[in-house]
Amino acid sequence: MNAFDILIILAIIAVAITLAFGIRSLYQTGPEARSRSNKLMRLRVALQALAVVLLVTGMWWKSTHGG
Repeated sequence: MNAFDILIILAIIAVAITLAFGIRSLYQTGPEARSRSNKLMRLRVALQALAVVLLVTGMWWKSTHGG
């Protein structure tokens, strides 16, 4: 495993954890829960974008440098 593989796995785990917290906050009531849910949704989207960038970069790296 190289650095890209580890970073991709960590990014996917971070997305899954954020998704779990977001789903949990959907079942809570009150204005704080709604705000927290929105923040978690934005964080999840950002983490997913990071994971996609890491995947594309890792695939490009492996195709140009062998592996």
